[in-house]
Amino acid sequence: MGSKKPFLVALLVHALSSGMILLSKAAFNMGMSTSVFVFYRRLAGAIFLVPFAMIFEGKNAKPLSLLTLCKIFVLALLGITLTLNIYGIALVYTSASLGSATINCIPVITFAFAVLLRMETVTVKTVPGIAKVGGIVVCMAGVVTLAFYQGPVLKSPLHLFQSHSGAQDDHHASSGKTWIVGCFLLLVSCICWALWLVLQAQILKSYPSKLTFTSIQCLSSAVQSFLVAIALERDVHEWKLGWNLRLFAVVYCGIFVTGVAYYLQAWVIAKKGPVFHVVMTPSNLVMTIFGSVFLLGENINLGSVLGAVLLVISLYSVLWGKSKEQNMDNLGCLPVQDQTACSTQVKETPVLSSSPRPSAST
Repeated sequence: MGSKKPFLVALLVHALSSGMILLSKAAFNMGMSTSVFVFYRRLAGAIFLVPFAMIFEGKNAKPLSLLTLCKIFVLALLGITLTLNIYGIALVYTSASLGSATINCIPVITFAFAVLLRMETVTVKTVPGIAKVGGIVVCMAGVVTLAFYQGPVLKSPLHLFQSHSGAQDDHHASSGKTWIVGCFLLLVSCICWALWLVLQAQILKSYPSKLTFTSIQCLSSAVQSFLVAIALERDVHEWKLGWNLRLFAVVYCGIFVTGVAYYLQAWVIAKKGPVFHVVMTPSNLVMTIFGSVFLLGENINLGSVLGAVLLVISLYSVLWGKSKEQNMDNLGCLPVQDQTACSTQVKETPVLSSSPRPSAST
């Protein structure tokens, strides 16, 4: 059971993420404002995280400078406020399954940004380098397929959450123009999300208090999301939650995703590394597709399936290339060796090529 625990926890994290997408789409189908939903979600997340940050890192957290605070505020604006608002609008125009499919391209886009910012290197003369570049190309092909090719439709026989505006939803589903706009917005949200991940890594080097860092981002995003929501939604009735699906979606996304899933994800990464967690991202897509068909009654077309397959292939292509390069680096220079022994080992690598390479996984 011990060896299966990281696998089961990672699966649970992706299941929570899948539930977030499905509940968000269901709330939007029932007429909830995307901007109001994002505000309540970030507010719930901040209320949940701030006490934990004060308890576990209150006295031990690194002093926060004004410059770092401004960086975190801008980072929250880019990676949380803008990303979630754009993603919410895109879900209204497309589907939950498509929203889940595009998540698979976030690691690929993140890698592309890391290369542009010289945080990663690519050698196109090697097989792993070709695999990583090929993954980026296949990712672009998958996005184009999702946007411009729909194909035959697989209709759902039943669904649990009935939309308040069925005609409007059918219009969104059938209109090629709104579908393309939705795909474009999904791509923009993924780009913002990927850039947020890259810049977040840079700020964490100077401010390593992760829980406090995340709490400040949640608070900053809650303030920003309130300003966005108050500017876009003036109807007081749209701000009322009540004891219904809207309230459940807000509490679920704010607590179980922002709080519980964040902790579990950090645990999995600490135990097995980030690659192990990312490799299981397609499980999110599978669960969301089943949920969108049988709970939301969404139609799945052939183009969405083909595009999702291409995105999954691009994800594994980049991860495979990255893993192989790490294995080559480990073979060339083991951590226990000093610089002299390391250089000698690199020169002798062709002679040792027949020996089995150490695995990067633990």
